[in-house]
Amino acid sequence: MSTPTTTTETAKPAAPAASRPRRPRPQVMTVTPLAAERVKALIDGRGKPTAGIRVGVRTKGCSGMSYTLEFADSQQPMDEVVEADGVKLLIDPKASLFLIGTVMDYEEEKLKSGFVFRNPNEKGRCGCGESFHV
Repeated sequence: MSTPTTTTETAKPAAPAASRPRRPRPQVMTVTPLAAERVKALIDGRGKPTAGIRVGVRTKGCSGMSYTLEFADSQQPMDEVVEADGVKLLIDPKASLFLIGTVMDYEEEKLKSGFVFRNPNEKGRCGCGESFHV
């Protein structure tokens, strides 16, 4: 009777993974030319140095959340920056997840005018249009 023989191979070190080029990260938001034009006018009319417009989301309204816009005197380290048509939007890091894919537009009608957010993450809005929920 013969005894079974076993062979052991020495493990070869794994080759380093080839570094793949990173896919460019999409912008959190896009801005229409009309909205960019209006943002420029607001910044120009402010009369003091401005880093951009800060866009955020806060708990408010009957549906849960509302969009916020305010002048930003400086850029914060964690801000997501969206630049379009010479305008810089600084996205609050706490709002980034709620705003992915959002288009910021500006509309003028007979009785109202203002910024409009078309957000694919919204599941609903309140009747007055001031707040939304995701």
